[in-house]
Amino acid sequence: MTEALLIGLVSISDRASSGVYEDKGIPALQEWFGAALKSPWRMESRLIPDEQPMIEATLVELCDRVGCQLVLTTGGTGPAPRDVTPEATLAVAHKVMPGFGEQMRAVSLRYVPTAILSRQVGVIRGKSLILNLPGQPKAIKETLDGVFAAVPYCIDLIGGPYIETDESVVKAFRPKSAQRPPAG
Repeated sequence: MTEALLIGLVSISDRASSGVYEDKGIPALQEWFGAALKSPWRMESRLIPDEQPMIEATLVELCDRVGCQLVLTTGGTGPAPRDVTPEATLAVAHKVMPGFGEQMRAVSLRYVPTAILSRQVGVIRGKSLILNLPGQPKAIKETLDGVFAAVPYCIDLIGGPYIETDESVVKAFRPKSAQRPPAG
């Protein structure tokens, strides 16, 4: 039996967490993973305000106590005073993975010139990969379509489960030496 990937989803929004409007980040992520992953997966989700100590505590909880191998945040990555997701993510990181932030911005720049305002980061904490994603469903999909190909191999390298994708959505890239025959 293949180990299920445990994904932590954290939507960071003062207004959505207080009920002013409905969160759209977590449903967008659920939809994307439902289409993209062929291997077993499950999720833990959290909806929290833009408060750095709470973001840090949530990331630590999902990585260290819940055991998520992949944690995705949505929101809080811009230049506004309350946007502190990257600071919280870096504060709990063991290793920074700058290629993820660079690629997420490069992908978004194909769609909007304001992508240069994003401060998204990717980091490793223990055996967890944490990625900061945009907050809007369309941008979440575009970003994941553009960077997820590298995520399964990164999860392999940090000790997580082998992830298989639906290649019509996103094709996972691994060196030949790291590929397994398709399950079936």
